[in-house]
Amino acid sequence: MTAFVAAVNRRTFLSLRRHRNYRLFFTGQVVSVTGTWMQNIATAWLVLELTHSPVAVGVLALCQFLPFSVFGLVSGVLVDRFDARRMVIGTQAASLVFAGALAALALGGVVELWEVYVLTALRGTVLVLDAPARQALTFQMVGRDELPNAVALNSSLFNAARVVGPAFGGVVVATAGIGWAFAANAGSFLAVLAALLLVRPAELFPVVRAEKTGVLSGTREAFDYLRRAPLAALALMTVLVVSTFSFNFNVLLPVLAQHTLEGGPQVFGIISAFFGAGALLGALLSASLGRATWKVLLTGTAGFGAAEVFLAPQTSVAAVAVLLFATGTFFTLWTSNANAMLQLGAPDALRGRVVGLYYFAFNGTGPAGGLLAGWLASVGGTFLALLVAGGAAVAMSLFALARLRADAQPAGKPRTVALAVRR
Repeated sequence: MTAFVAAVNRRTFLSLRRHRNYRLFFTGQVVSVTGTWMQNIATAWLVLELTHSPVAVGVLALCQFLPFSVFGLVSGVLVDRFDARRMVIGTQAASLVFAGALAALALGGVVELWEVYVLTALRGTVLVLDAPARQALTFQMVGRDELPNAVALNSSLFNAARVVGPAFGGVVVATAGIGWAFAANAGSFLAVLAALLLVRPAELFPVVRAEKTGVLSGTREAFDYLRRAPLAALALMTVLVVSTFSFNFNVLLPVLAQHTLEGGPQVFGIISAFFGAGALLGALLSASLGRATWKVLLTGTAGFGAAEVFLAPQTSVAAVAVLLFATGTFFTLWTSNANAMLQLGAPDALRGRVVGLYYFAFNGTGPAGGLLAGWLASVGGTFLALLVAGGAAVAMSLFALARLRADAQPAGKPRTVALAVRR
């Protein structure tokens, strides 16, 4: 048993042990992403304090994710063309500036709703480039063999920050005020910028750069790839549907905390942290597996939806926390597996565009999904919103399973990462 645990531990943190550049980047991200989650809950709470409206929180989601809808399909063309490390340095520096501006307004007591929306939209615009560039940089840091492990570890980092960030954020908002949560986030970007400047470019894995093409023609090449790789298209469709209809917790969790559970920012921080703790467990499970599979992806999708259905009628903090822990675990199982499968199946020259499509599917319909979740919560409370969300995820997992069975490969042929383009 001890040997088994040791082996799992070695597999789980393999890419961190082997690659100095990735260790630096990972460490900087630990600080930065924690600050980002502090800002996320502080921003949502600020909008609720200013408006007392779930729909207004939905508009906040619109501002955050609308840039993905507008630019998400073409961002990957730029990521494939330019140096990923330099691009991430630029996007992180810009995010620092926007967080600092929001902190100054809030600490000065002059912040208005439209300013929150504008700064959130600017931050979202930067993230359109930042998200696929960070994924491309991760590939260059660890290489093909350890990419699934690194993607899962990135998810574990992101979701550990979901635990620490909301918990710290709730305490800071309750004791010091919302503005200090924004200030802490601004300072956190210094850690990742320092790590990126210490990265050794000579130790990065080489990749084939895309030929310089127009934005539209480059985007068309990505869709041509999807037509030749139906499993990649199915993975993207799963991400698109579940992200649109089922993953709108940025809207629903503050409403759940304030209206359904009748709590304050501390309750919001607690339930957000439980979701993050579950997501961290799911990420570590994915990292220990060492490969991406359809079985884990669809198990995560179905489990995610079922947990939301069970969450819908709950009115106690304890029950909500337990079910959010389960929801978070299944969430990371399907997201990390979909991400790794798509990256490994894509050719080098198209990887940035395929990752860009992934983030478009994950975030690009966020405006519509956030408004839908806000409207459902205003009409039927979080019960109706979560019931619809969970039902959509379960239905999509059943559809994807039916498609896979209909296109079943010959017996004995593995389908672990069967997304490579057909030549």
